[in-house]
Amino acid sequence: MADVSHHRADTHRADITSHPDASEMRARHDRVLGGRDVTLVDGPLFLVGLYCAISPWTVHFASSQSTLATHNLIMGVAIAALAIGFAVMPARMYGLSWAICAMGVWLIVAPWIVGSSPDTGVVINNIVIGALTLLLGLVCTGAAMRTGRGKS
Repeated sequence: MADVSHHRADTHRADITSHPDASEMRARHDRVLGGRDVTLVDGPLFLVGLYCAISPWTVHFASSQSTLATHNLIMGVAIAALAIGFAVMPARMYGLSWAICAMGVWLIVAPWIVGSSPDTGVVINNIVIGALTLLLGLVCTGAAMRTGRGKS
């Protein structure tokens, strides 16, 4: 039976740091794991985007405010797509963290600009969605500035 224990000294065993590709492997590892300080924002931002997309049918203003319903659907899909981008490629998406803030502000004012005499439920719905988007966008932007990756 073969001796598979690790107690014997092996003179042919070299340290991985002497491997010719060690620096490249270390750099690749840092790139893959880089930017993961906004990990906790990915999921909530995705959920806010999904809710924004379905909110016209949840709050029941899809028929009375058809332009605002289309607007919320498009904005919700865009927010969810950005959230997926942050989850998949966080280092590349840091430059777009400011866009989430802008989308949040736009969602807050959209009922009066895109909609036609919106009722209180529609206004509150968009203010809450916009405020959450703005807050999560500020967290992303703060993380990008803190790590110095927001220069894109």
